[in-house]
Amino acid sequence: MKRKNIILAMLVILGMVTFLDRINISVAGSSIMHDLNLSPAQWGWVQSAFILSYGLMQIPMGALGDRFGHRKILTAIVLWWSAFTAFTGMAGGLMSLLLIRFMFGIGEAGSSPCSTGVISRWFEKGEVGKAQGYVWAASRMGGALTPFVVIPVMMTVGWRAAFYLLGALGIVWAVVWWLYYRDRRENSVRRNTSAPSSLPWSSILRNRQFWLICGMYFFYAFGSWFFFSWFPTFMELGRGFDKTELTYAVAVPFIMSMIGNIAGGHLTDRLTQRYGIKVGRKALGSTSLAVSALCMFLAAFIPGKMAVFVFLSLCFGIFDLMLPSAWALCIDLGKHHAGTVSGAMNTAGNIGGFCCGILFGQLVQQSGNYNLPLYMIAVMLIISAALFAFINPEKPIIRE
Repeated sequence: MKRKNIILAMLVILGMVTFLDRINISVAGSSIMHDLNLSPAQWGWVQSAFILSYGLMQIPMGALGDRFGHRKILTAIVLWWSAFTAFTGMAGGLMSLLLIRFMFGIGEAGSSPCSTGVISRWFEKGEVGKAQGYVWAASRMGGALTPFVVIPVMMTVGWRAAFYLLGALGIVWAVVWWLYYRDRRENSVRRNTSAPSSLPWSSILRNRQFWLICGMYFFYAFGSWFFFSWFPTFMELGRGFDKTELTYAVAVPFIMSMIGNIAGGHLTDRLTQRYGIKVGRKALGSTSLAVSALCMFLAAFIPGKMAVFVFLSLCFGIFDLMLPSAWALCIDLGKHHAGTVSGAMNTAGNIGGFCCGILFGQLVQQSGNYNLPLYMIAVMLIISAALFAFINPEKPIIRE
């Protein structure tokens, strides 16, 4: 097996570990709320404490990986967030849970931008969409596996034990990564110089493309973070799924998302090769987001357990068709600074996710209606689709 394919396999495993550690608190949400006596509004802050630090640290972590190498940085951040995954099981109340989840987010912030930086150094332009697709599909597989891991453990020995188990898993990955991976500063086929040490922030911040991609991802992530934070609680408390039903009700949408990421990765590269980068990146992304907005609206509008299950599964699968395109755009537009640009994009997305977590909890607490926030999310996805349509992937943010 080629070395780059082994590296991709390790990033795929990392994607699964990242989301196992991230989604476990959502799956255990109702039990934690009950044990720690948390209201929906307080639970929204717990979800958003992670999103806040996760978003704030995207750019620094992406820049650290680009500057100092992904062997050191990925090893360090995986060890960090694995420790705080385990510490989550020790939380005794709202304040300790807020602090632990905030610290956990600092570590997880580096996963996506550093993975993108690794891909940019090991894969050609016609391969990056597929590589990103597999990594993001793996993250969704991690989300799909989470209820199968967390719910049995939670029902047998309590929710705290699930965090200890998953914390240990990340430590194993970090050790293997440190022993195997070696940094590659340049791709000998695509470029002949390593990334410069200084970032041209004045050029980046004046570039319209940069703000469009950040805006697009803000509104997309406003919707996607519903699935990562409130979704299991919504299905259980909002639509009446019990714990046994919740296993498939959470897993199937994540499996649909996994399929969407793999299909989207292949589609974006194939369409780019055949019709050009505007069709392969922009048209695919914008269309996927628009269709997913319709599914989100129908999930809110049509009552019943099966209807919401079907439409939310479709929504998650369809809007993640665009995800490999969006992250491939960071390589197309960011060039040597792909890790930093992807970190900035993901920062904007996590600001959107932070807003979603808070607003969802507030709307539910004020109205007592779990469906109302879904209409808000549908509007956000429409805005994201419109912004994606204005991005020009043929004009790099940073010219070399």
